[in-house]
Amino acid sequence: MFELTELGNRLKEERLAKGLSLDDLQAATKIQKRYLSGIEEGNYSTMPGDFYVRAFIKQYCEAIGLNADEIFEEYKGDIPSPYQQDLPEQLSRVKSRKGLGEGGSRVIEILPKILVWVVVLGVAALIYYVVQQNAAGDSSSGDGGSKAPASIVKPPDKKDTEKQEDKPEAGEDAGDDEKQKEEEPAEPETPAQELEMVQSAGTTSTYELKNAEKFELKVVSKGETWVSIKNGKGNSFFQGLLAVGKPESEKTVDFSNESEAVLRVGNSVDTDIFVNGEKLEFAIPPTKAVSQNIKIRYIKGNE
Repeated sequence: MFELTELGNRLKEERLAKGLSLDDLQAATKIQKRYLSGIEEGNYSTMPGDFYVRAFIKQYCEAIGLNADEIFEEYKGDIPSPYQQDLPEQLSRVKSRKGLGEGGSRVIEILPKILVWVVVLGVAALIYYVVQQNAAGDSSSGDGGSKAPASIVKPPDKKDTEKQEDKPEAGEDAGDDEKQKEEEPAEPETPAQELEMVQSAGTTSTYELKNAEKFELKVVSKGETWVSIKNGKGNSFFQGLLAVGKPESEKTVDFSNESEAVLRVGNSVDTDIFVNGEKLEFAIPPTKAVSQNIKIRYIKGNE
């Protein structure tokens, strides 16, 4: 069993003072009840990572009316820092870059020699081209002085004249072809899909998808992010953690038979959303709102 920390005790007392249960808080924040209970008990080992500890505590504070920044400052000894887990990865990146630099220095030493040979070959090719052009010009001017012998003009044959009269002129055929092309109806162009933001309030943004034959939604994690995907009726299609290097780093859902998709993104900084391959731009910058709600209405052609 875990003993209540000062922070957990403070949050629990404030929640009870407002007459809220953990189920009420779960419905308001969309955070699972076991995570909310872990915050009150100081049991952060159940969280996906230190980053989510801070994100969940911030949503908890906002739901019960506390200032999250003041809570972080007052109880910073009880809250883990989100930057500790990134240190080993940064060190490994520095090491790999160092190794890359040693191999790259050899390429830099050889590069001037390669450039010199390229210039020499280019000049040689240019000289060869100029010489060939001058030789061709001299041969053509020498032939220009001679005159071809006059040919004997033969009167046209009567049969040939009759055949030429039967053939239609080239201009007439070209005119008929142009008229035929003008009479052919042009094929209608298929309008491109439109993905437009129509409303933004608080941490919720609403978009509309038009001129699209399908509605395929893909959510991609660039780090770690908690995602909930539902339709407009509240039916859940996915809820869980998407993380690079874990079993699932992206999720694709076909909403072509639905009228609305509703997403809850826990870490918008490390999350990309695509609609039929088109990247959705967050109406609220992720740096201002880490957790966001996204609604996408599917406006079909016959609606």
